[in-house]
Amino acid sequence: MLEHYLKERRQQKDILLMTHIVLGYPSWEDSLAIVDAMVAAGVDLMELQIPFSEPIADGPVILRANQEALQRGATVERCLAFGREVARRHPIPFVYMTYYNILYRYGVARFVDNMADSGLQGAIVPDLPPEEGSGYIEAMTQKDMHPVFIYSPTTDDARMHYLAGFARGFVYCVARKGVTGMDTSFSDDLEQYLDRCRAATDLPLALGFGVKEKADVEFLKGKVDIAVIGTQTIRLVESEGVAAVAGFIRGLR
Repeated sequence: MLEHYLKERRQQKDILLMTHIVLGYPSWEDSLAIVDAMVAAGVDLMELQIPFSEPIADGPVILRANQEALQRGATVERCLAFGREVARRHPIPFVYMTYYNILYRYGVARFVDNMADSGLQGAIVPDLPPEEGSGYIEAMTQKDMHPVFIYSPTTDDARMHYLAGFARGFVYCVARKGVTGMDTSFSDDLEQYLDRCRAATDLPLALGFGVKEKADVEFLKGKVDIAVIGTQTIRLVESEGVAAVAGFIRGLR
């Protein structure tokens, strides 16, 4: 189980790192090289984003990566084949991140079956609340997959407890309102929000949206279990190339 893996890993490390890539960006060869570099640098799990034309939770950097991957011919089938390859290639857990339209068009049960057969651990679908996702949750439960749900600073305590009843693996805590890639204030307000998150679930907590550097990861130690690095890695690849990834990841600890 993903939850067991994360809790066991946390006994060895004061915080875990989850990284994010957009599949097929800048190219399929680069995507594979980035995954290899991140695993070699010691990341604990990875989020593989299946590109979508309207990624509503994502800021301009990840939005552009989605658009360019699609323009270069990224398809759901190619993304799923990539997920299967890296899950067999590396010992860490991988989860998909995408939007519900992808699952709907592909077929929810078929998508979940593919994940399970490929060795993926779960999925983050930010635009699918439990009230509208009964078929998805049922399919994930049947295949022992992990549906990861999201908390935000505007989620009230009752809603957090409600979402925790459906979540498995871990809960993804959004650091602030808005989209990915913008600045986040690592402050007392964030700490109070994370205290509310911790009170709502026994699952490991991941914190994303704005984690850019070692100081951010240091701030999160003792407050969450997983720091999520997304947009900043894409910026790095665009400015310095894939070769810069491993050193950046190692420097976060």
